[in-house]
Amino acid sequence: MITNDWSLKWAGYNPDKVAVAEFETGRQLTYAQLNKLGNGLSYYFTHELELKKGDRIAILAENCLEYIALLAVAQKTGIILVPLNYRLTSHEIDFLISYSEPALIITEDKFFEKVQQTSAFKAVKHHLNLLDLQSKTVELLNSKDLASITGETITHQDAALIIYTSGTTAFPKGSVYTHGMMFWNSINTQLRLDITSADRSVNVAPPFHTGNWNVLLTPFLHHGAYTLIMKSFDADKVLEVLEKDDLTIFWAVPTMLKMMADSPLFEDTNFSRIRYFIVGGEAMPVPLIGKWHEKGVPIRQGYGLTEVGPNVTSLNHQDAIRKAGSIGKPNFYYGAKLVDEHGNETDPNQPGELVLNGPTVTPGYWKNPEATTSTIIDGWFHTGDIMRRDEEGFLFVVDRIKNMYISGAENVYPAEIEYLLRSHPAVDSVAIIGVPDEKWGESGMAFIVVKAGEKLSAEDIFAYCHGKLAKFKIPKYVKFLDELPKNDAGKIDRKKLKEISNQLQ
Repeated sequence: MITNDWSLKWAGYNPDKVAVAEFETGRQLTYAQLNKLGNGLSYYFTHELELKKGDRIAILAENCLEYIALLAVAQKTGIILVPLNYRLTSHEIDFLISYSEPALIITEDKFFEKVQQTSAFKAVKHHLNLLDLQSKTVELLNSKDLASITGETITHQDAALIIYTSGTTAFPKGSVYTHGMMFWNSINTQLRLDITSADRSVNVAPPFHTGNWNVLLTPFLHHGAYTLIMKSFDADKVLEVLEKDDLTIFWAVPTMLKMMADSPLFEDTNFSRIRYFIVGGEAMPVPLIGKWHEKGVPIRQGYGLTEVGPNVTSLNHQDAIRKAGSIGKPNFYYGAKLVDEHGNETDPNQPGELVLNGPTVTPGYWKNPEATTSTIIDGWFHTGDIMRRDEEGFLFVVDRIKNMYISGAENVYPAEIEYLLRSHPAVDSVAIIGVPDEKWGESGMAFIVVKAGEKLSAEDIFAYCHGKLAKFKIPKYVKFLDELPKNDAGKIDRKKLKEISNQLQ
């Protein structure tokens, strides 16, 4: 029988190799220890707590080794993991717990008061403090004889994770992530990024984000590679470990790479072991790509989303400048097409919504059939992202459908204008949203952060756009901010910008 139990396999092939390590504490697990711990915890959960296949374990904790051990449990038992966003309010967390209905919730001390205030917490049968789980971990690793477990039959259709989306307009949706999605995402990633067991990376994404689990961590565990876990991103610390730990691949969003490039440690850091950086979230500005290329670090841009993959496309680093702004081409095992509002495929260089199918597409949203049927239509997942494909087949993100606004009956995509304004020498970062306009229906409001030491006025922005953009695309309003608000995924929080614009109107 083909098994999804990756720790079991690598414990046989390379037992003494370190699978994961924790930056802050120095704790680490070899593949043999990970397998042993997965077996011990599986017995504890299924026999002492009487959890069974399909039950959920919710976790409210910062990144730590226990998440990896729980993934091993999921692969051995069919128990489903539900990582919760510890940055949310008690009210929001209450919703997540209510909908996922976990049989067990594991909580880090610093978040216990927050979760205890929820009504749903009281309905959860089992509660476990993270410190108690860590003590259990030490006990199991030191045990000579562990009770054996009877392995569950787990198929590619069985759920491994429920990952909640960021919920920009309403409550988050729980995207079901199956064992099959994890397997095929790993294969897609390995084929396009040439991952081997010799690769080494640091993981700085939060554990409630699909990027934490599935951009590199699970492909690395599948291929017997090494991952260093860091609780949160710190530019200086990441630069230090990239060199000290001989890391080979690193995944980040452009904001992180800009902070690293601006660090005083940047010039003296040795990047000779780095094969390349993987960039997602948004297009990386060409000057920043060039800065990293000058240090000998190739940049590979890509695209993904929680419900699919998430490693959907990849741009070869040789094309990083030639195809600046592109997310590349779809990875191996995807069906992909661009369609108009009637479902017809669009011509080259004409915008259309990206729709996807294949073995990495979610079966749906947890307990939300309406969202599932409105998103997955005739077997195709509708991403909500407007893109264009050039004559060579390279994809370019135009914008999110929900970010588009209509000014004087014309569709306006903020990303196009943001791309232009980022090229202004005094602009550090920019975001544009549509705001109500009595004459045109909607007009653009540009939120701009100016580079340190530079000066910029609204009139400067209007003049820069003149002649480069059609008149209806030029923002009507300009607001300067010290920094742009970000959501938990590190992306620009447009909902917060809407709130700011409402205060200004």
